[in-house]
Amino acid sequence: MNLQKISAELNSIIITTGEYIIEQRRAFSLDKVEIKALNQLVSYVDINAEKQLVEELSKLMPEAGFITEENTSDKGRAMYNWIIDPLDGTTNFIHDVPVYSISVALAKGEDILVGAVYELGRKELFTAWKNGGAWLNGNPINVSSETDLSKTLIATGFPYYDFEQMDAYINVLKHLLKSTHGLRRMGSAAVDMAYVACGRFEGFFEYGLHAWDLAAGILLVKEAGGNVVDFKGENNYLFGETIISGNGHIDKDLLKLIKSEF
Repeated sequence: MNLQKISAELNSIIITTGEYIIEQRRAFSLDKVEIKALNQLVSYVDINAEKQLVEELSKLMPEAGFITEENTSDKGRAMYNWIIDPLDGTTNFIHDVPVYSISVALAKGEDILVGAVYELGRKELFTAWKNGGAWLNGNPINVSSETDLSKTLIATGFPYYDFEQMDAYINVLKHLLKSTHGLRRMGSAAVDMAYVACGRFEGFFEYGLHAWDLAAGILLVKEAGGNVVDFKGENNYLFGETIISGNGHIDKDLLKLIKSEF
């Protein structure tokens, strides 16, 4: 399997779908929003973008299955699966906050082979394939080399439906607010992971996420020289709903802190 070629073809598909999302945003209004569950919003843009991706990726790899946020494919899981979030950061998109992205990965089981995150506000396409490095608009990227927590910028995502661990989460925030350059909440986990991969953030953590939020970003961080674990320091991060990613140094600090609170 030529992963570099698949990556290039995936990138072309994502850019085309990205142009559709950008065009729809120009005339978008809040009355086109539906509520899936508590604080989980969806629009026709999410659904149509996913349909476009599924259609084109089916042509690229007819044998592959799909794991998608909006369930637009009737194709079950297979040996190889496309893991798709057609619009990560839907709430930002709806409110015209310009941080939202398309996230697509190809995985064999839990082994992620190809990934791409297209941040639409700045048209930044982050790409990676296994053992091929990580790239931003065709240029190689690497994680930050910072080892001192006090000099870092850390990203997170606020809980938006699972509030049972809120106290532990707030305690972690309190510590990091006092011991880092600051915290950022972008509203798109895929973008957070991509920013770790290119060194803008030294680390990222969140709970309550899904595979489509994370799959492409996981590969980006790893191929850029970083590290990814779950809140227990183990490898159950793709489907386990908790994640810590970092530059190989700061993620260890985050893990120690999170273990002390969760």
